[in-house]
Amino acid sequence: MPVIIPKDLPAADILAQENIFIMHDERARSQDIRALNIAIVNLMPTKIETETQLLRLIGNTPLQVNVDLIHMASHKSKNASTEHLKTFYKDFNDIKNTRYDGMIFTGAPVETLDFHNVDYWDELTQLLDFARDKVCSSMFICWGAQAALYHYYGINKIMLNSKLFGVFEHDVKIRRPIVRGFDDVFFAPHSRHTSWDLDEIKMIDDIEIIASSTEVGAYILVSKDQKFIFASGHSEYGPMVLDKEYQRDLNLGLDIDIPKNYYPNDDPTKKPIVRWRSHGNLLFSNWLNYHVYQETPY
Repeated sequence: MPVIIPKDLPAADILAQENIFIMHDERARSQDIRALNIAIVNLMPTKIETETQLLRLIGNTPLQVNVDLIHMASHKSKNASTEHLKTFYKDFNDIKNTRYDGMIFTGAPVETLDFHNVDYWDELTQLLDFARDKVCSSMFICWGAQAALYHYYGINKIMLNSKLFGVFEHDVKIRRPIVRGFDDVFFAPHSRHTSWDLDEIKMIDDIEIIASSTEVGAYILVSKDQKFIFASGHSEYGPMVLDKEYQRDLNLGLDIDIPKNYYPNDDPTKKPIVRWRSHGNLLFSNWLNYHVYQETPY
């Protein structure tokens, strides 16, 4: 079944070319089907790229999904056009009386800042409270996961000595619905300067560590009631995202290592090897099926 998006959303053409089943909102309104209502809180500066990545995964399920895109009204975006935000996005005031089956919070390039120094922190905490009180299940990605763990449980992020950058091997530690169908060992991309204290997480009775890695630490965390899914990496990334980040940092003259386990023989002139696509699709389809569709009360 399709993901329902506005006809003119830039991601629509890209997804159609990839044979992702999309449906324009005009057609969806003529059908007598109660689609799942999902909100994507897009904190990334590359709005269109992130929209496309997430919609690609959400659209790869048998469920019909209606999507609202949410941005921070208190933040002035330097990369997304005002026209794009006005046309396709809502803010908290627009949706505060809406009920969603699921919500996704993306990462954001603000991880080196104290949470309270992020200019939209107050608005984001309103959305986090909204997700806790009025949303059936929420998924938090990278910095979005760090922000949620801090707000809900008081777990602060810790700075790493160097950027965690590349595609890393992970182990499934506990079999829960979110990892149904996962191999015992799987790969996922990471791109971040911060992490969590694993011992601190283990002290929170409400959190289960579902998958982790010796190199990157905890990867997938789930609250005991299955309402919150936290992912420290970026399973939604397309094949060339890490390459773009690497080339960007090189051009800026930053001290950046070649992303691990990404290029064949660590040669940046070669096409990257995609090791995480199947896991990424399973992660999102499991979330939509087991945590949203089968749990939503209406």
